[in-house]
Amino acid sequence: MQSPKDIIRHYSITPRKSLGQCFLVDEAVIQSIAAFADARENDVVVEIGAGIGVLTEQLAQTGARVVAVELDEGLIRVLTDRLSQYKNVEIHAGNILHYDFRSLFQTKQRQIKIVGNIPYNISSPLLFHLLSFRDAINSFVLMMQKELVDRLTALPGNKTYGVPSVIFQMFADMESVLRIPASCFYPSPRVESSVIKGGFHHKPRYALNDENHFIRLVRDAFAQRRKMLLNNLKHSRLTEGLEESRLKDVLEKSGIDGRRRGETLSLCEFAALSNIMMHDKK
Repeated sequence: MQSPKDIIRHYSITPRKSLGQCFLVDEAVIQSIAAFADARENDVVVEIGAGIGVLTEQLAQTGARVVAVELDEGLIRVLTDRLSQYKNVEIHAGNILHYDFRSLFQTKQRQIKIVGNIPYNISSPLLFHLLSFRDAINSFVLMMQKELVDRLTALPGNKTYGVPSVIFQMFADMESVLRIPASCFYPSPRVESSVIKGGFHHKPRYALNDENHFIRLVRDAFAQRRKMLLNNLKHSRLTEGLEESRLKDVLEKSGIDGRRRGETLSLCEFAALSNIMMHDKK
C-alpha cells in the first residue's frame, strides 16, 4: 500500500484551498480512525471526502460495502485509478450536503456507518444534514476542527456550550476519541483537529412534543449569548403574540429563572421549556 505522501507525489496533487483540502498523511492516525469506525463485512460505510483514498482502502479491506463520496473531480480520477481492484467500493462524485442517506439505507436494508474528514467550511451544515437522516445512520466517526468537537461535547456552564452542544447531545451519544496535531496533515492547517465518535438515538434523550420547536427554541435561546434567557425569548418568533407576563409564567412553570443565560440550561430544562411552551400556545 502506497503511503499518503507517495500518492500525492505520484499524482501531482495540489490541495485546493477553495474546498478546504488538507490531506491526512499520518498513517498511524489513519489506521486509528479506521479502527474507531469498526467497519465489518456486510456493513455499509459512507466515507465523506474520500480524498486520495487512503482511509477508503483501509475500510475496503474490512469487507464492508464502502461508498466513497468526493466532490473534487481530479480526486475522483485518483480514486477510480487507485481503488479499481476493490469490488466493494463505490465512488460517488458529488456534494455530501446533497447526499440522500435514506435512499442508500432503503436500498441496502441496513443502517449506515459514517466516516470522514470534514472541512471546516461545511462542518455545521453537514452535522445538521446527518441529523436529518439519523434514522438511517448507525454511527459516525468524524474528524473535524478541535474547537467544534469541544463545542459538541461541552457541558452546561462551559463557555463552549451552545447550540450544537444542546441539539446533538439531545439526539446522539458522542465522545472525543483522538486529538490530531496540524503536523499530521498536508498542508498543515492553522488549527488542531479531533475525532468524534458517536451514534444517534432512536428517540430524543428527553421526550419532546415537537422536535423542530425544540431546535428553534435552542437557537433563539443562544441568539445573543450574553443576554438573559427572557430577553432572547422575547424577540423570538416562537413567542410572537405572547405577552411578557405569560412568557414569564411559562418559564416559571418550567422551573427556570428567566434571568439565567441559555448556556446554563441543561438538556432536560430545554426539553421541559419547549414542551410547556408548546402546551401553553394551545
